[in-house]
Amino acid sequence: MSDDSRSPEWTETLVAFLRSEPGLEAVRLDSHTRKVQVATLGEVDEAALRRRLRDTLKTVEAQLAKAAESEGLEGREGFTVRRRGSRTEVASPSCETAPKFWTWREFAWPDPDAEEDSHDHEEHEWRFLAGLASLCGALGVAGWLTGYAGGPGWLAEGLSLGALVAGGWDAAVDSWANLKKRKLDIHFLMLAVAVGAVSIGAWHEAILLLFLFSASGAMEAYALDRTHRAVDSLLQSAPKRAWRLNDKGGEEEVPVESLLVGDRVAVKAGEAYPADGTVERGTSASDESALTGESVPVEKSPGDDVYSGTLNLWGAVVFAVQRLPAESTLQKIIRLIQTAQKLRAPSERFTDKFGARYTVLVLGACGAMFLVWWLGLGLSPFTNTAETTSAFYRAMTLLVVMSPCALVLSIPSAILAAIAWGARHGVLFRGGAAIEKLAGVKAVAMDKTGTLTTGELEVLSYESLPQGREDDVMSLALAVEANSTHPIARAIVRDARARGAVEQSTAEFESLTGQGVRGRVGETRILLGRRELLAEGPLGAWAEALPPAAPEMAEIWLVSDDLVGRVLLRDQIREKSPGVLAALKQLGLHTVMLTGDRRQTAEKVASELGLDEVRAGLTPEDKVDAVTELRRRFGSVAMVGDGVNDAPSLAAADVSIAMGARGSDAALEQAEVILMEDRIENVLAAMRLSRRAKRVIVQNLSIAMGVVAIMAVASLFGVVPLGLGVAAHEGSTVVVCLNSLRLLWGDQT
Repeated sequence: MSDDSRSPEWTETLVAFLRSEPGLEAVRLDSHTRKVQVATLGEVDEAALRRRLRDTLKTVEAQLAKAAESEGLEGREGFTVRRRGSRTEVASPSCETAPKFWTWREFAWPDPDAEEDSHDHEEHEWRFLAGLASLCGALGVAGWLTGYAGGPGWLAEGLSLGALVAGGWDAAVDSWANLKKRKLDIHFLMLAVAVGAVSIGAWHEAILLLFLFSASGAMEAYALDRTHRAVDSLLQSAPKRAWRLNDKGGEEEVPVESLLVGDRVAVKAGEAYPADGTVERGTSASDESALTGESVPVEKSPGDDVYSGTLNLWGAVVFAVQRLPAESTLQKIIRLIQTAQKLRAPSERFTDKFGARYTVLVLGACGAMFLVWWLGLGLSPFTNTAETTSAFYRAMTLLVVMSPCALVLSIPSAILAAIAWGARHGVLFRGGAAIEKLAGVKAVAMDKTGTLTTGELEVLSYESLPQGREDDVMSLALAVEANSTHPIARAIVRDARARGAVEQSTAEFESLTGQGVRGRVGETRILLGRRELLAEGPLGAWAEALPPAAPEMAEIWLVSDDLVGRVLLRDQIREKSPGVLAALKQLGLHTVMLTGDRRQTAEKVASELGLDEVRAGLTPEDKVDAVTELRRRFGSVAMVGDGVNDAPSLAAADVSIAMGARGSDAALEQAEVILMEDRIENVLAAMRLSRRAKRVIVQNLSIAMGVVAIMAVASLFGVVPLGLGVAAHEGSTVVVCLNSLRLLWGDQT
């Protein structure tokens, strides 16, 4: 038991929360992946728990940000606290067997700014902002027409005042929230200019300013809304209830959160799979487009994997749960996208800091120039004449043209649009930094198995000694391998059944670890495995004279009472690999294959694919050294892999790309770019998208800074009327948003 003074503040908050919640036994949170799980015992009010948990986690997040790494984690009054890296678990006092009866549920980690910013970018906020902008424009035009037609002055002024309120409403709400925090932003600048313009009688210019500003705000919200739709569609596809089979074979409807690993779940036609698992009974096809972007249905039969959120199209299926719903592929993807939208690119962080300082600089510069024009050059402080404008009018114009609206939006709008396009097409970026870095790579290193090849073996041929009994070799191999789950066994079974081989039952099946399998088909004993199995038996001398398989092939030998034969297999090269590598070369990238395979095998594949360089016989450590050496040669390197052995080299690369959300967790943990489907062409899509996004960012910055520079210089000489300054400034903001939205459409492949 620790002294209260040594308990971290965030621990005290969680302990107090556990103590106050009946039925709540433990809380797990990960501040890095933004994942929260709670363990309950018995029935709880989930809606109320969700609300109170949200408030508690907002407090904990603020406390964790201040907490030192060395703070003590001792328990308090029997509560246990475990912390490993960014993961923390706080549990109530309980007996050793109690955790076995806990039900774990997962909740969304709250956004700390969600309630502080009254205009958080939610699904339909852009519609509200667009409505305000439209109202501002309509009232402004009506007020101008009323005055132009000689209508009542009070009516024209009333319409214009309504236009100002509508156009400035959103800016006023945001400015008030920031002023309470002692912050100034571009919303405050816009309101200041509008009030200043009205004070000198420039009502129409003020309305034009607020109309364009509110319109650009609506466009920014629209761009953000488009990026959030990818997550929303995934969240909506996640089922809430499941049909679990009980011990008697009956079905019971239960919450998805209550499913455990090993549970058997029934899924009917048209329903979504509630968790990741393996089909035990039934055949069907799945629509996995929400998960991978692939529109073609995927056939499912016993032994195939199914994924949470994907749709069972026509058959009734029973599957065994392999992962908890909170750890499913779907939830992993949702967290990746949500995290990516929160992570900022280096240049984006720069403009954030620059924008805050720039706002203060602009206010100071405009105030100084007002004094220069008034006291230094003798201009009237507030009264315009036919010959010249007042010092205040010029200061307001300078304030408008130097406001950093377009500059602040230039990078995040492009980054978010690129993330949204990628999410819809199966390319997930872990934030803007991945997009920026990928655009600058000079070399691409790729693993062979599972990346350039499918990782699935295909049978090339069956051979028999003596010749002529190839069908017998195929039939006996099928009979024995049907009892194994080894990748080679799966390939043989799949191929033999496709060729119509006669299926026979096997008795006395036995797996020989690292060597092969054996069994009995009728009265015939079968041995199936590596060449070494022959060398160790009575056929050893004869086996030494057998012709070796080609370097790129794998061989499996079969020996029975009166038959010797072998099956030749080869890892399949992805159909799109040659074209993708050729396109990467056209982009000026150096392509390298890193593999643990034999050199002869690797060089054979490399020659078929047209790689620039191949490095074979590599251990995971060798791959890291190779990536490090490539970085020294080319400056920036991307690594593409999918397996556990690729994780170290992925971490060593400047940009790490993982093949498939179904790849190893170790590879996905290291990856900054994740290709949702095992499609090598998505590497090319990610590369082209990142380069296009970088070009759009450069264009946006050029537009924003160019307009500011030109109009600011012109304003210093008093040759820019306020109306033109408003149109130029807000027009550049609209152009920047429209330019970024181009990234939402188009084919990058």
